[in-house]
Amino acid sequence: MSRSAARTRYDWYVSSSPNAHAMTPTRIFGLLLLSSALALGACGTSPLAGVESGQLAEGTWGGDDAGLIVDGARAHVHFGCTSGDFSAPVAVDATGSFRVSGEYTPRLHPIAVGPAMPAELTGVVRPQGLTMTVTVNDTIEGGTLVFGPTTVRFGEQPRMQNCPICAPPR
Repeated sequence: MSRSAARTRYDWYVSSSPNAHAMTPTRIFGLLLLSSALALGACGTSPLAGVESGQLAEGTWGGDDAGLIVDGARAHVHFGCTSGDFSAPVAVDATGSFRVSGEYTPRLHPIAVGPAMPAELTGVVRPQGLTMTVTVNDTIEGGTLVFGPTTVRFGEQPRMQNCPICAPPR
């Protein structure tokens, strides 16, 4: 069998030219560019908006008929005509997820009816925004109330519809 008949699938890589694998300036530049891109991707240099030092950043997150206002003491949440306060700072794990306990008033507008109830704020931060859900333990009527999920974005104002009340209590 001749050499040409016995070629393998790897023969395309082997060249008869003595300079086939020489490091030309173009190849060096290409390798530097590739290694830089890989290093930047491995370091995770594109942090999520609204996450600082592994926790939700202080500021306003807004969406359609929902809002989240984070300050040093609390995370204040509105879903429509309901609101609640949760413990802050809110720790965000490596996957962008968080879970925090607090209190929620599910009957707020036009007047507050009943006390605040135990609740849990859960969510995940992604490049397109923060998706959150509030789960309330209804201690008056029994059962569980769920608000959400909905997506809010850091730095945007809440676009409240029937209950323009998204402001933290003083």
